[in-house]
Amino acid sequence: MSITYLEAIREAQAKALADDPRVFIYGQDVGAFGGAFKATKNLALEFPDRVIDAPISEDAIIGSAIGSALEGMRPIIEMQFADFSTPGFNQIVNHAATLFWRTQLPCPITIRLPSGGTSGSGAFHSQSMEAIYAHYPGLVVMTPATVEDAYSMLLEAVAIDDPVIFCEHKYLYYHLKAEKLPTEAMPAGKARISRAGRDVTIVAYSAMVHEALAVAEELSTEGIEIEVVDLRTIKPLDTDTIMASVARTGRLLCVGESWPWGGVTAEVIARVATEGFNLLDAPPQRLNAKDTPIPFHPNLWLMHRPTARSIAMAVRNLLRL
Repeated sequence: MSITYLEAIREAQAKALADDPRVFIYGQDVGAFGGAFKATKNLALEFPDRVIDAPISEDAIIGSAIGSALEGMRPIIEMQFADFSTPGFNQIVNHAATLFWRTQLPCPITIRLPSGGTSGSGAFHSQSMEAIYAHYPGLVVMTPATVEDAYSMLLEAVAIDDPVIFCEHKYLYYHLKAEKLPTEAMPAGKARISRAGRDVTIVAYSAMVHEALAVAEELSTEGIEIEVVDLRTIKPLDTDTIMASVARTGRLLCVGESWPWGGVTAEVIARVATEGFNLLDAPPQRLNAKDTPIPFHPNLWLMHRPTARSIAMAVRNLLRL
């Protein structure tokens, strides 16, 4: 029996609710409907007073969560889509992110953002918001790429005293499966070497990890050995693991589904160029989505975001430098 990425998120929430009476889930249609993607399916039956439907006001949802956290609760907030978190942006970055710095009071809220694109979702339901929130001190930003991390990192997010932006990728909900849930886990804030290699380092996160792994498998038949680094958490960013990988390979390609300007890939390259320039045998490269709104048509969407095909092309170009 296997478990999907989405089921892992549901199981993590069920465990958090069962283990800690301070935990509750709040969001639009999370109760009887089970959430926009069914991430809270049946949880309201088991925890009827702690899986609560919210009004259609993200500003009010986040504000209520901050207030409850100040009173000792540990809310899990579901945004229907990552894109829809922007009406609550003021509450997240001006209040939740700064609360401990201003008052020395913790703000243990977890905000789940169904992130990234799926075929036909279009400009209002496909955005990757992780770099925006990572810009602000005080927020932890998690981007799990595996079923195991979706489960363990969500539990860790609920347990820590900082506000966490939990970016779960919608495409992975049903496309990714594992045999079982983990009993032990690597802590958040630590990157993982998903595949060892000697020729090129690909740094990726979320759904792009799987595109990178597909490329690594494909090019291994040609004798090209790619090392894939899964960031897992982009705030904090595990620079040490990235540097160690680049020291082994001498070449760096950063891949992200979000837009290029001010993105995670730009930050990774800036750190490597600043702190590890002598490790590089070629200029570091990045590959992001096109710098346009996300198109609706499935064929245009596939051209808009990085794919195994475009990543493979970028790797070949990097090896020529």
